[in-house]
Amino acid sequence: MSREILSYLSAAIMAATVSFALTWLLMPLLHRYALAMPNARSSHKHPTPQGAGIAVIAATLATAVVFAFAMDTKISVYALAATLLIAVVGAADDIRSLPVLTRLLAQTIAVSAILSTASGHLRLFPVFPFWIEQCVVLLAGVWFINLVNFMDGLDWMTVAEAVPVVAAIAVLGFLGHLSPTTAILASALGGALIGFAPFNRPVAKVFLGDVGSLPIGLLLGWCLLEVTYQGHLAAALLLPLYYLADATITMLRRLIAGDKIWTAHRCHFYQRAADNGAPAIQIVGSVFAVNILLAALAIVSVIIPSPFITALALAGGALIVALALFRFSWPHPRKT
Repeated sequence: MSREILSYLSAAIMAATVSFALTWLLMPLLHRYALAMPNARSSHKHPTPQGAGIAVIAATLATAVVFAFAMDTKISVYALAATLLIAVVGAADDIRSLPVLTRLLAQTIAVSAILSTASGHLRLFPVFPFWIEQCVVLLAGVWFINLVNFMDGLDWMTVAEAVPVVAAIAVLGFLGHLSPTTAILASALGGALIGFAPFNRPVAKVFLGDVGSLPIGLLLGWCLLEVTYQGHLAAALLLPLYYLADATITMLRRLIAGDKIWTAHRCHFYQRAADNGAPAIQIVGSVFAVNILLAALAIVSVIIPSPFITALALAGGALIVALALFRFSWPHPRKT
């Protein structure tokens, strides 16, 4: 086994262990101070503690720093500070709802910090001035943070989405297509989510909370930005394609309907599947399977750099996601 893959696996195991232990230790405090009460728009029926994202993010960052030092690579202090900023804002919002503008300002600062540390210099839209491109990427980053937060509305949903994404990124790092820093960060995040997963298994004993979903969105966005700047735009689109499609289509439909898009709702395709009678475990299982297929297509698009293969992978990914959304939209036959 090569040194790199051993390091990535060790990082995932360390992060999983730390995340599991911290979540277990935090449970009594979260029960006391951070209960999420059920309402008409939530998927849970009983008061459930939230805030396990503290353990996930702490395990991710600590592990990434330790292994980056061990592998003689660097993780930007600005990017780490941006992640902590988003986590603190998320924790404050979990305790007492913050104004929308306050959250957006913090997210904008955090994404700007990530952009300033990006390792690549590839122009995504060379026909436009550089500042316009940076503004587009900034807006995309803020949207990505929020869509990960919006989609964290069902037990195991974030685990089912993020673990295949970061696993694929770690594989691409092992194959030499991404920097060791990106692969280590992805491995640590994946491990931390696996350590959290036993507590979030349907029916969940604890939720991530905004303190988890927001910085997870930032870290995933950071990894995907690195994928893009290394020249793998198709892979960067394929990996989060289910999340992008479900959240973006839902947002556009709500905008057309005149809804306030920042308020809680039950309009996502996976929520409609739950309302139509599909069990939570079946929904997240379907999302996980879709993301495994998308991850495979993303890896193929990178290791076989052919325009035809890339187009085929994108078309296949779009078809897979469309079928999943279509399936979620139809009523699930209830058992009698």
